[in-house]
Amino acid sequence: MQMRTRLIFVSLIAIVAVGCSSSDSSTSNETTAPIENQAEAYFERGPSPVGVTTLTLARGPKVEVWYPAVEGTAGSDTYDVRDYTPDAIKKILTGDAPATFTIDAGRDAAVAGGKHPVVLFSHGYSGIRVQSSYITSHLASWGMVVISPDHWSRDLNHVFGNNPVGDRESAVTDLFDSLDLVAADARFADAMDIDRLIAVGHSAGGGTVARAARDERIDGFVSMASGLLDSNDSASSDVVPQKPSFYIAGRADQVTPVETVTRPAFNAAASPSLLWVMDKVGHNGFDDFCTFGNGKGIIGVAEASGLGAILSAQPQFKSLGEDGCVGDVAPSTVAFPIIRHAITAWSRHTLGLDDTSIDLSDAVATKYALPIEIVSK
Repeated sequence: MQMRTRLIFVSLIAIVAVGCSSSDSSTSNETTAPIENQAEAYFERGPSPVGVTTLTLARGPKVEVWYPAVEGTAGSDTYDVRDYTPDAIKKILTGDAPATFTIDAGRDAAVAGGKHPVVLFSHGYSGIRVQSSYITSHLASWGMVVISPDHWSRDLNHVFGNNPVGDRESAVTDLFDSLDLVAADARFADAMDIDRLIAVGHSAGGGTVARAARDERIDGFVSMASGLLDSNDSASSDVVPQKPSFYIAGRADQVTPVETVTRPAFNAAASPSLLWVMDKVGHNGFDDFCTFGNGKGIIGVAEASGLGAILSAQPQFKSLGEDGCVGDVAPSTVAFPIIRHAITAWSRHTLGLDDTSIDLSDAVATKYALPIEIVSK
């Protein structure tokens, strides 16, 4: 009993480190947004209905796929973050606090015709494949197939269970194996343009996509709340991917601080590269988790389950779990549209979907509800 209690306690510490029931409501690919509305061109969902499906790699990890669906597709799709924890943890997270996130998407809907460029998504440490559905589903509505595997080396279930499988290089393998898996699926075989391919990652996933970008198949990458590939990496040309990149971070992030993590990575990046630093956004401002727990993230879910005393005894873990969810930070209703716009505009330009690129330079820095520092090179 003592050992079981200790394991649950360790797992609870891990869950606090994850981050902070909401809904992401708001379809072809070659549509450029109106020039007069460039600063908010991709705030809203795109013209394509969205489909979502789940596949499984031969070795076990699940892979989520969001994609442009046929006209008339409707419905919603919801995940519960507690379902991604080990059974022992799920059983004690019983409090009355929101723990779900919903997107507008048709589960297993038919794929829209045409060839769609591809985005590989990589989640962070103690993350899950669906953790940033607010952006992955949005990209699909604007004409992209988005593929996101669970990384067993660092996903929520394996971190909680203290049984990770793999390492940082296996996470890169996860991305390309998932690409092959989806491309081999009859529904997507003729619907994916794998010659137009980028990668997007959050936190540890930012390092994963930067490493993946060394592969010639990757045309560029987006790093959210992240930095260099690894603490031991340098800016040497054999390490830094020679690809276009977009670093987007929150000034309130205390997990991966801008000045010691993100800015050095941008400074080391090959040109062209873009840096956005958003005021009042923290580490979990780039995933769905701050919408859980009545705005307190996973911390709120744990507290509602009567675990407040344990959290109070571990203030450092509580602070980590709440980063970007509490304090002087912008609500997701303010931050999400800006993040969606920036990443969608950069992605569509890099993938050749827009005839005219949307301005993401410092000329638009004052156009948003949040102050943004923008640097390009």
